[in-house]
Amino acid sequence: MRGGALTTREVLLAAAGAVVVALIMTWPLVLHLGTIVPRDIGDPLAEAWQPAWGGHALLHQPLHFFDSNRFWPIEDSLAFGDALIGYAPAGIVGSGPKAAMVRYDLLFIFAYALAFLGAYLLARELGLGPLGAVVAGAAFAFAPFRLEQDGHMQVISSGGIPLALAFAVRGIRLAKPWWLFAAWVVAAWQVSLGFVLGLPFAYGLAAGVLAAFVIWLVKGRPFIPRPMLMAAIGGLAFFVVVTAAIAKPYLNVADEFPEAKRGTHEVAGFSGPLKVLITAPEESFVWGDATADIRNDLTNRPEKTLFPGLVIVGLALAGLGYRRLDRRLRIGLGLATILITVLALGFRTEGGLLWPYRVLYDLLPGWNAIRTPGRLVTFSSLTLAILAAAGAERLIDVARRRTASVWVPVALAGLLAVAITTEGRSLPFDPFDNQAMPDVPSTGTSTADIPTPQLHLPAQTAKENRAYQLASTDGFPDMVNGRASTNPHTVLHLIDQMDNFPDAASVAALQEWGVRSVILHLGLTDGTPQAFAARKPIDGLPLRRYRLPGLVVYEVSSSASSRASAGSRAGRRPD
Repeated sequence: MRGGALTTREVLLAAAGAVVVALIMTWPLVLHLGTIVPRDIGDPLAEAWQPAWGGHALLHQPLHFFDSNRFWPIEDSLAFGDALIGYAPAGIVGSGPKAAMVRYDLLFIFAYALAFLGAYLLARELGLGPLGAVVAGAAFAFAPFRLEQDGHMQVISSGGIPLALAFAVRGIRLAKPWWLFAAWVVAAWQVSLGFVLGLPFAYGLAAGVLAAFVIWLVKGRPFIPRPMLMAAIGGLAFFVVVTAAIAKPYLNVADEFPEAKRGTHEVAGFSGPLKVLITAPEESFVWGDATADIRNDLTNRPEKTLFPGLVIVGLALAGLGYRRLDRRLRIGLGLATILITVLALGFRTEGGLLWPYRVLYDLLPGWNAIRTPGRLVTFSSLTLAILAAAGAERLIDVARRRTASVWVPVALAGLLAVAITTEGRSLPFDPFDNQAMPDVPSTGTSTADIPTPQLHLPAQTAKENRAYQLASTDGFPDMVNGRASTNPHTVLHLIDQMDNFPDAASVAALQEWGVRSVILHLGLTDGTPQAFAARKPIDGLPLRRYRLPGLVVYEVSSSASSRASAGSRAGRRPD
């Protein structure tokens, strides 16, 4: 059964299978939704806030979607990092930190299921059989490098890439305009999840459209049915409008905050030598210990463990010679794998070599906002997955010729899929032990009813600000705190001025900023500049102090100048 025989029944079975595999590979997450966090309690806490904010904004301020409650009073504050906008509808259901973490855990499972399903459908549309497509899904969704990215929802959420391509191939192959239009809609949704993958994807699609136009001209401008032409133009227009609307707040932030653009030394620091391609994440069950010596010699190790998987590479090499897959497609996939892999190595600032990634960094608008070149292996992982599926089909064809049993090819495909997922599996653990993943930290006493805007202290570390951001899903009070991939220098400067809080200088800075409340979290102050803040007298300071469980709250009286300043700042935000 080849690509043209894809049926609704098969798609439903593949979707169900993708969910089952995702549940197994993320086990025991589904048993502890909202109480444990996949991988670590770093970025996931802040990322759980993003869909929650998205749902809140859709309901309460859709025209000011990017004016979030963090980094008050900066406009477009959601654009300091990938916003996961495509998950915003999920944020409409439920409220508060508990719901935010349940939602995050479910989206984490969904992201892996969609990656598997998208690659499966793309392999089928390209002419591979169901058994090979299963290998494609496993190879794309569970390549070893993904283990290190489990803390980055915007990176593991890549299933829209193969899904959009599958829809496009189906639409063109069957001359079905709605499939072609749907491909552009899915592509726009993928971009909405974040520009870390969305920007390279958009440029790749632009290159594909340009190449298709050139081929059309070279072939003498063959006739294109009007419905197909309208679907292509309409879908492209939809994609461009959505992408431009999302990009505008990011461009505004980049203009006002130069730190949003990554300098060459920063990008070079996250670039790696060739050996990163044979370096697996520490968590890898098969390759973690085997590549430890290489990994330990690297800086910024979490972004330089780009091993694609030995089984996947071996199958992909076999797939290059699989004649049932179009020869031009095989060559194109092979060349794309090499090119993307070279780009994923980034560049060095010394040596005088012309690195391909540096060319993109210098020439393509927006590319200088990408900090981590290695995440491009998401795209080479997809090309490898399709070639690996072809390699699996080649082995399956051999098995079919040597046996009459229908179960031998099925068993072989299953064995290959298990081998791939084993390489991409984390270290073994008790399947019913929720401590295999960290617990969600308590968000403590609600601050939703404390006057806003708020500043939470201590605020020197990312860990604290991520926790405050998650806690703010209870009512979304305006707060100066926040945590993103880029953090505004103005906010960091204000936090630096709080080392001696409460004193005259720090309170004056708060008044100038327009802060109404300072919330001191007593359980977090040890070893910070605010370790003894709760004991300091406030006589003579324009502060009112009171206690809540685990908190000391300081309400700041505003001066005439601070009221004018706060009024002008507040005018930049929706009521």
